[in-house]
Amino acid sequence: MSSTSMKINPDSENEVHDAKDFADEGSCRVTPVASFSPAVAQSVVETLMQIVRKSHDSEITKTADGDGIIRAQAFEEGDVYMLESPFENYPADRYLMDFYDVKERDICSRMHLHTGLRFVRIMTGPGTQVRISSLAPIEITHIEGITPFFPQAFQDEKEAVLGEGVRYNVMAPENSWIDIQIPRGVSHQFNAIGPLAVIDSVHPEESIETFRENMSGFRMMAQTIFLADERPSSESCVSIPAG
Repeated sequence: MSSTSMKINPDSENEVHDAKDFADEGSCRVTPVASFSPAVAQSVVETLMQIVRKSHDSEITKTADGDGIIRAQAFEEGDVYMLESPFENYPADRYLMDFYDVKERDICSRMHLHTGLRFVRIMTGPGTQVRISSLAPIEITHIEGITPFFPQAFQDEKEAVLGEGVRYNVMAPENSWIDIQIPRGVSHQFNAIGPLAVIDSVHPEESIETFRENMSGFRMMAQTIFLADERPSSESCVSIPAG
């Protein structure tokens, strides 16, 4: 893994790199884990959503703590709450994200990459799917007799702002749990189509990224590099082919 920084401005929370000059350093890997009954899925998802929403109503979590960490923040895909923060000799953190519904907002998140690897767990409830996209082919783990389902996968054209080429997509279906392994420097894009979806995510290199990028302190959004200037309309992510 490269020890060099990826950012131009280490503390920028909206740094955009030209997609024409970008090449993925690898591929994301998607692993279907479980399917649930609608009632169980809704209960789990709503419980985790409420943790995030409660954190965003608290002044404590929106104020920097002694380590300079603000636990309640907003990402392009949804509101987040850092459940577990890094500490000395433990560079990782974990957060929950309450997805925005792209149909309700009529806006999709941008394609982006991170300055460190990510482990992302997506959980959906009734009436909600999450579109997982990348500019690199997405690998799908399937172990016969163990993997509960094979998710819908398809290709479409990149958004106009990214130029010509292919975008690879995998759908997290309703009432499901899907894991995603995202290497450092690999493009990805998450968009929830529906109101009930959460992310439970681990950043194994949170502290390492801060030092490697020469950041002035913990800034979760500053560990993101976007590949487009503006967020596209929902039309770019809600259209799903049949099947």
